[in-house]
Amino acid sequence: MSGNTFSVGRDCQVVVMGPYGRVDLTHVTGFESRQLTASVRVDRIDGTHLGAELPKGWEGQFDLERGSSAAEDFIARVEADFYAGRAPAAGTMYQYIAESDGSTSTYQFDGAVFRLSHAGAWKGDASVRQRLEFFASTRTRL
Repeated sequence: MSGNTFSVGRDCQVVVMGPYGRVDLTHVTGFESRQLTASVRVDRIDGTHLGAELPKGWEGQFDLERGSSAAEDFIARVEADFYAGRAPAAGTMYQYIAESDGSTSTYQFDGAVFRLSHAGAWKGDASVRQRLEFFASTRTRL
């Protein structure tokens, strides 16, 4: 729980349920999510402007310090299924946010697909940073 009246990074936890079960990502150092929309604009003949933002899913990323092969093994299995002619199944993610009033907000990302956009740079005496990106069809509050 946060000791502040505003959120900080440690107030957030994310659980990834891939198509094969839970993916235990070690040393998550960052998480971002963004809503995707399609903009619709109407310019009426009387000069009034109207607009709408149509939901088109969510995308984001996990920043990791590699502590295990979990992210790579997960992506390797998705890739193996693809090359074996099996359609990769989507997963689900859950985001838990400890609110400053002591409550917890929970969001579910459905239809989540993933890619390992950065598997890491291996250098002497340096940690290996990775990035796992995702797209999800919807995000709902539970």
